[in-house]
Amino acid sequence: MASIAVCPGSFDPITYGHLDIIRRGAKVFDKIYVVVLNNSAKNPLFTVGERINLIKEVTKEIPNVEVDEFSGLLVDYAKSVNATAILRGLRAVSDFEYEMQITSMNRYLNDHVETFFMMTNNQYSFLSSSIVKEAAKYNGDISKLVPTVVERELKRKFTT
Repeated sequence: MASIAVCPGSFDPITYGHLDIIRRGAKVFDKIYVVVLNNSAKNPLFTVGERINLIKEVTKEIPNVEVDEFSGLLVDYAKSVNATAILRGLRAVSDFEYEMQITSMNRYLNDHVETFFMMTNNQYSFLSSSIVKEAAKYNGDISKLVPTVVERELKRKFTT
């Protein structure tokens, strides 16, 4: 039986920290669905469609990655694609408490789906989409934080 994982997030935008988790996860799982969750609590810079296109572009060389979108409960999405795992990245201890709450709720809703945490590479431990957007907004150098296509789209967003 193939091991299938879901790697959820808002990815607004995708960063090298996200890609680190996706690439490493793709070595562990037979298939990974990178899922852009439409979070009504957030005010995204990029539309869901734009985020999906960026993720597809930067993961196109990873054959066992598929990009999708979903709104609703993550465990329902996982069940719909026969995933038995949720892959989440952790940057620091501060991420753990929030992730533990989400994991506990997901387990309560569907105890057939396990959550796997992967520590991000140390060089990306400070990195978040919010920090990248803030630096890009003020013309900061983000070239080592996001792929070139993402950097270009961020610059376009902030100059129009």
